[in-house]
Amino acid sequence: MTAALPITPRASRVASADLCVSVRDGGATVRGPSRATIDERRLHCAVAGTPRWLASDAGSKAIGDAAATLLDLYMARGDALLDSLAGAFAFCIVDLERGRTLAAADRMGVWRLHYQHDRGRLLISSSLATLVQQCETRPPVDLQALYDYVYFHMIPAPRTIYAGVRTLRRAELLSVDRDRAATGRYWQPAWRTDVADTPAAHAETRELLSRAVARSLAGEGSTACFLSGGLDSSSVAGMAAKVRSPQPMPAYSIGFDTAAYDETEFARAAAAAFRLDWHRHELTADETALTLPGVAAAFDQPFGNSSALAVYHCARTARERGCRRMLAGDGGDEIFGGNSRYAKQLLFERFARWPAWLRRGVIAPLTGLVAKTPLPLARKLDSYVTQANVPLPDRLQSYNFLHRHAPRELFSAAILERVDPLEPLAMLRTEYAEAGETGPVNRMLYLDWQFTLQDNDLVKVNTMCRHAGVEVAYPMLDDELVAFSCRIGPQDKLRDGDLRRFYRRAMRGFLPDTVIDKKKHGFGLPFGVWTRTHAGLRAHATGAIESLRDRRLFEPAFLDRVLALHGDVHAAYYGELVWILTVLELWFAARLPDVRF
Repeated sequence: MTAALPITPRASRVASADLCVSVRDGGATVRGPSRATIDERRLHCAVAGTPRWLASDAGSKAIGDAAATLLDLYMARGDALLDSLAGAFAFCIVDLERGRTLAAADRMGVWRLHYQHDRGRLLISSSLATLVQQCETRPPVDLQALYDYVYFHMIPAPRTIYAGVRTLRRAELLSVDRDRAATGRYWQPAWRTDVADTPAAHAETRELLSRAVARSLAGEGSTACFLSGGLDSSSVAGMAAKVRSPQPMPAYSIGFDTAAYDETEFARAAAAAFRLDWHRHELTADETALTLPGVAAAFDQPFGNSSALAVYHCARTARERGCRRMLAGDGGDEIFGGNSRYAKQLLFERFARWPAWLRRGVIAPLTGLVAKTPLPLARKLDSYVTQANVPLPDRLQSYNFLHRHAPRELFSAAILERVDPLEPLAMLRTEYAEAGETGPVNRMLYLDWQFTLQDNDLVKVNTMCRHAGVEVAYPMLDDELVAFSCRIGPQDKLRDGDLRRFYRRAMRGFLPDTVIDKKKHGFGLPFGVWTRTHAGLRAHATGAIESLRDRRLFEPAFLDRVLALHGDVHAAYYGELVWILTVLELWFAARLPDVRF
């Protein structure tokens, strides 16, 4: 297997400074943690993050500074320099002599790059807020992005909240040649089935993870681990403890006084197994109410994943105890097949493979008749057939609020005239198709690399760690481990509803059985339950939703209904809708208070 080496010790830690580039009138201003220039009128490069130069390309050549190394590679290989890069990074190269600019971020989207190409000026930055500050005038709000936010609970790349400002998707290269800008993926996974479910392959999995963790631990400052008690965070913490032995590895967990959301027992089991220096912080409704406005405003654009609060408080607790870097377990579900929806969708796929005439001409009419009976099982059968007749990836959105309710019920007519309600599904279909002919399991994984990882989980953890004042690394998204996972057959990743079958077998004997056999949980937040009983949180929610009325984005009747349904029906389900509306308004109040639609 190809190994990878750090480019420089200085570039081996996640940089706190932003990468920011401005190109105009034949000149460039370049800023970043690592910078290099070859003649002010010729070549400039800025690099952020932790790039690694693949050892197979290094040969005996000395490895220098990150930006200088990339300029050497660019002059020798042009755009193909990306074939030599691994790690979590963002870079921009400005070639003034040729009138072109290249910019890219890493394969899994740990780093994000935003850009605006307008009236002869190109702006590129790893921070959306920093880029907007560099604009001559603040870009208007993109209404389509707001529609997408309600659909996805975040704004997926390439859109941003600002019209005309775009975000590169993971593994995407931006090439600007004078006045023409183009983007395209520079890397695609090589789906294969040559890794068998054997003890040797299990040992290789553990070795690859150990090396990834060791790389993440390298550098200055004290490091700790997030520990939810799940499979991934426990794997990362366990490997970190092994690498650091005999020095205890600090680990931090979040607990709740609401039993359905608390998984402290599993975190405690992992902490005991690996003799971790374990700390548990119980997050309360009082603390959530106090910090919610700041957390909502910390994101560069509206972001609706409620577990952000738990991540923030976990990271802040670690920071208060002297931690400067956190290791997170994000990514394991998306490379080894651990999300429950994968198994559910395979059940639908079995039915979808039946001949269309049988499914739609015989089975569907029969189940429709049976469903009219009062039997619950008959209604479930009808629901199953109805969903199975919807192809992937559309079927994944069967329970989306904007599929169960007409958009005109939510948004004002003036807003709907200016957006395309079909865009979210079109984005999903495009990404799903890009995975190639590899079967539904790998295609769903590939889809989640973009919409669950880059656009959601990584935004959440990156932003909350930065808000708390710590850096973060993701060993499960190490390039070698991701490439290895792509060589495992779909039937070994997921078989007969057994999620992450291969990975669980690989970690058996290393992780405690209670962790391996537990049901998936996570850093969820009982916001919906709390807002029914906690006056402060209820005031945040009702006040924010009342303020949204003045922005004329949503139908007033819809906002009334959300509050009524949340109070009277299912707190957890409608609590999530209350949450995404609450943080939307809190973000607007902090970032764009004057905006009306």
